[in-house]
Amino acid sequence: MWIGQNRGVSNLSIQPLSPLDGRYRAAVSDLGLHLSEAGLNRARIHVEVEWLIHLANRDVLSTGRALSETEIATLRALVTNFGDADVAELAKTEAVTQHDVKAIEYYIRERLTQLGRTDLLELTHFACTSEDINNLSYAVTVRDSINQVWLPKAEALLTKLRQMSAQYAQVAMLSRTHGQPATPTTMGKEIAVFIYRLQRQITRIESAEYLGKFSGATGTFSAHVVAAPTVDWVAESQIFVEGLGLTWNPLTTQIESHDWQAELYSSVALFNRILHNLCTDVWTYISLNYFKQIPVAGATGSSTMPHKVNPIRFENAESNLELSNAILESLAQTLVTSRMQRDLTDSSSQRNIGLGLGHSVLALDNVTRGLGQLELSESVLLSDLLENWEVLGEAIQTVIRAEVAAGRSNISNPYELLKELTRGKRIGGEDLITFVNGLDLQQEAKDRLLALKPQTYVGVASDLAARIQK
Repeated sequence: MWIGQNRGVSNLSIQPLSPLDGRYRAAVSDLGLHLSEAGLNRARIHVEVEWLIHLANRDVLSTGRALSETEIATLRALVTNFGDADVAELAKTEAVTQHDVKAIEYYIRERLTQLGRTDLLELTHFACTSEDINNLSYAVTVRDSINQVWLPKAEALLTKLRQMSAQYAQVAMLSRTHGQPATPTTMGKEIAVFIYRLQRQITRIESAEYLGKFSGATGTFSAHVVAAPTVDWVAESQIFVEGLGLTWNPLTTQIESHDWQAELYSSVALFNRILHNLCTDVWTYISLNYFKQIPVAGATGSSTMPHKVNPIRFENAESNLELSNAILESLAQTLVTSRMQRDLTDSSSQRNIGLGLGHSVLALDNVTRGLGQLELSESVLLSDLLENWEVLGEAIQTVIRAEVAAGRSNISNPYELLKELTRGKRIGGEDLITFVNGLDLQQEAKDRLLALKPQTYVGVASDLAARIQK
């Protein structure tokens, strides 16, 4: 038995544990710039530097020791130029401090010393609890991840869907309610339904608030007031937080309550569920041969069946959307609770934000690429329609009802009449022509019905598809 032994892997270097950092890295790497440990540390430096500048150049503590424009530019360059050497330095420091935020503080103090501004050392991390830095850093990294990575991916998907909806706005197809033949629609209109649903969620996500607190160990500004009783610390906190492009939260414990995160992740999760529905529909249309998949040169669909072109992009997306929601919904549930003034449940949880959004980004990438490899088989859609003339039964019985209501016909119970003709039966165009000609209807109504074909019985579907383009 070799269980528990290290057979066959002794020559391997340490490999990525998560497929997002391995197999799928190319699709999600931009997200890693923000939501990795390195991205979090860069944001922490950003917050610490801006707080130092705020204290010094607003002369909050009446020290008279402002930073010059050159010094400010040098400190802010610590963020823009943050790289692998800085990551290594922070890791080395944290190995000693056993505290990630304290390592950031020492990093800033060292840079101040190099600038010759040892007079400002004690303004570094002044009156801050670690959570003052962390909550703002997470707000900044999540905001930038959504705005710079997730939303552009979502918009790219919507752009592709809009192109398809416009292209197929007038291409009739058989609907399948409960999987059974039903009133025809157009492919463009059905795609437009998903565009509308997804766009609503994007609009909600675009308007998300990113809250931040900066009020000390238990949200009371206690240390601040003792150190400088004449300063309006509440106002300074608001100015600082809003200066970072965040929404100020005035009432907190040691932590910002994370409700905004729960709201955001719930919105992304709802978007994911709608996108999952799109994937299952497209997968089904492919299985019905409505869509033909364009083979990718050199690709293999099956290891044993060479003819196959599998809808793997949509299946991969389904899996990743489910994984994303499992993480995001767990975060939404966990982050809104903290025992009394503080516990560390949120600390471990928030380190998985990147995984939750990463699986969503990977799904968006797969769906967008998958849609680009589809070609609508219009001949298949038409053939399907022409094999199901019975779907016109709805139109016939509705016209009869209108004629009876207007006093132009005496036909009784038209629904039952059409039910007897069509339910569970396959009928053709000639059958319906014979049936309509035998009805007690005025010729104008008969002519309207006789002109109908399954492929023309689509109402204003194309007009509805066009609405989404506006």
